[in-house]
Amino acid sequence: MRILTVIGTRPEAIKMAPVIRALSEEPSVTLGVCATGQHREMLAQVTDLFEIRPDFELNVMRDKQTLTHITARVLEGAEGVIKQFEPDWVLVQGDTSTVLAAALAAFYQKVRLGHVEAGLRTGNVLSPWPEEINRKLASQIASLHFAPTGTSRANLLREGIADRQIVVTGNTVIDALLWVRDRLASRPEMSARIEAQFTFLSSDKRLILVTGHRRENFDGGLDRVCMALRKLASRGDVEVIYAVHLNPVVQEAANRHLKGIDNVFLIPPQDYLPFVWLMNRSYLIITDSGGVQEEAPSLGKPVLVTRDTTERPEAVDAGTVLLVGTSTSAIVDSATRLLEDREARERMSLAHNPYGDGLAAGRIVRSLLTEQPAAAA
Repeated sequence: MRILTVIGTRPEAIKMAPVIRALSEEPSVTLGVCATGQHREMLAQVTDLFEIRPDFELNVMRDKQTLTHITARVLEGAEGVIKQFEPDWVLVQGDTSTVLAAALAAFYQKVRLGHVEAGLRTGNVLSPWPEEINRKLASQIASLHFAPTGTSRANLLREGIADRQIVVTGNTVIDALLWVRDRLASRPEMSARIEAQFTFLSSDKRLILVTGHRRENFDGGLDRVCMALRKLASRGDVEVIYAVHLNPVVQEAANRHLKGIDNVFLIPPQDYLPFVWLMNRSYLIITDSGGVQEEAPSLGKPVLVTRDTTERPEAVDAGTVLLVGTSTSAIVDSATRLLEDREARERMSLAHNPYGDGLAAGRIVRSLLTEQPAAAA
């Protein structure tokens, strides 16, 4: 069986890495890895960590690229790769422009599509934007849907996807997270090397870890989040690390509101290994990232999500994350409660993570090889 995996952004690469590693160990599989380069620098960080060597690189990234530009270039490039590699399956992960374009390219070449992390929905095509429509369109093309949870499966069934085409697997991000966590635990020199990068952190202050990059927050939302971080930093008993996305809009807002504050550290986007270390070191996390919503509960970290909607309601229902939007007062109030109410924080920290057991990649590979859905345990 010939299987082509397509990755474009760092989150895609992290979540696809366990699948790629599992497929590479199957003697009956000829595996191809296509990196579109939608987020070139951040993608390379992950492929190096997981020892993934792309067979095809499209290098679509350009300064000030638009969604139209990304989609068109990936569509054209993926068509050429598919024609050259002649796969039986194309595998995509998640909801990016790479996913939509690669799915269309597979459809145009009449190649079956497998969609990893299928079935996530908010019900609002403008939130997250453009990800919600990307995942909905990919679902109309896919032949196999690897849903991370029962909720995702139910979403697909409501949209008319046949039950036999859906495999509930758990989320592959938990596979990746546990692999990295175990590497850090088993290699003290690696952990010490990462810790040496953050000697500016104080052991007597609690760490708030922050990320933020969603396009729907560009129109004022990022400013309100940054103002909330400024107020939280004024407490004096916390430190804030904000891993600032490379997007110029995100950079400008973070620097305008937070640059120069003694206990706020604006750092570049981190490689996955140090980011896992920072998550483990943190007291609480403020983010709009879908992946962090899934990962942090496995490390016992409460998460405040700076979005109005989430396609990951399982975490909200389980109590591991709290949806706070971008209201400055809501963020400050929720973070303050977790900082001052130990029981409230423990309720979130000890809640069950609904996203899996770290065995999702194996379920995906078995389903591809047998083409028979096998439900997650």
